[in-house]
Amino acid sequence: MHELLIDKLRLTHITFFGQDWGGLIGLRIVAAAPERFDRVVIGNTGLPVGKKVDFSANDAFMQWRNFSQTTPVFEVGKIVNMGSLSALSPEEIAAYDAPFPDETFKSGARIFPTFVPVTIDDPSNKDNEIAWGVLRKFERPFLCAFSDKDPVTAGAEKQFIREVPGAAGKPHTTIVGAGHFLQENQGPQLANIIVEFIAANPL
Repeated sequence: MHELLIDKLRLTHITFFGQDWGGLIGLRIVAAAPERFDRVVIGNTGLPVGKKVDFSANDAFMQWRNFSQTTPVFEVGKIVNMGSLSALSPEEIAAYDAPFPDETFKSGARIFPTFVPVTIDDPSNKDNEIAWGVLRKFERPFLCAFSDKDPVTAGAEKQFIREVPGAAGKPHTTIVGAGHFLQENQGPQLANIIVEFIAANPL
């Protein structure tokens, strides 16, 4: 994937932010081309390898995974609304629904939760372990900015803070008053955290 995105666009000196699948996919891209990234910020995400300590092993994630596979109607806007502490407006919910006119357009959204490793024999574990091997040597600035009200990824930041060298001594932040979709609940605060992190860690 990094060949199509990073290499094709000839991107360098990247500041990466990843939340949810942005982290699950994006951290593997960081690991595939670490020399292109100057800074990394993550929130409400992880890089699980099918272990019991991973966020994907907790009850909240497993309930979400089961719901995604069994609910007869997959209402994207309402799902995003449920993951936000403050209610979205009808217009915002409609905007999230817009790319999915009916259930036939939702196969990707439905199947994605099953791609998160939850067992030690999951086929995705190998690539995630390889990524962890790179991240454990990643010395460039690495910041965690997780929310205080996300039952799915709560605590996932601890492994990054503990194991990524670039995370040492950084002002890791808990964003108060935000659910899983912290960009919806505390977008300006999150943006300020990233801007300040960039300013504090110049090239």
